[in-house]
Amino acid sequence: MLTITQALHDEIVAHARKDHPDEACGVVAGPAGTDRPERFIPMLNAARSPTFYEFDSADLLKLYRDLDDRDEEPVVIYHSHTATEAYPSRTDISYANEPGAHYVLVSTADADDAGPFQFRSFRIVDGEVTEEDVQVVQAY
Repeated sequence: MLTITQALHDEIVAHARKDHPDEACGVVAGPAGTDRPERFIPMLNAARSPTFYEFDSADLLKLYRDLDDRDEEPVVIYHSHTATEAYPSRTDISYANEPGAHYVLVSTADADDAGPFQFRSFRIVDGEVTEEDVQVVQAY
């Protein structure tokens, strides 16, 4: 299960809405080994595409150096889908290379009358996708 604060949840959703119609992407870092998302890090979608996201390689290198310096890890890796449901695509699955991370997808499309967005979390390990519950809390 992903447990995340309301503030972080809202920041992810706001980023997805702001970057619409392009996909938004980013990371929420947390202390290594805790599985506790704490630090919101919006990233630039280098692809600038409504159907694909890609972290800029220089930004990604800088991010991982920063995480290492702070003894943090990517707890949540998020991106948005602008025209489809919040479920990992084949491309998303093939690029998922952090087996310990929660992969959050936000849909900014209202494709299924579920409201203006969906916020869902998945574990993706060795190409296998498992949806998990999301618990939004006021504080840890």
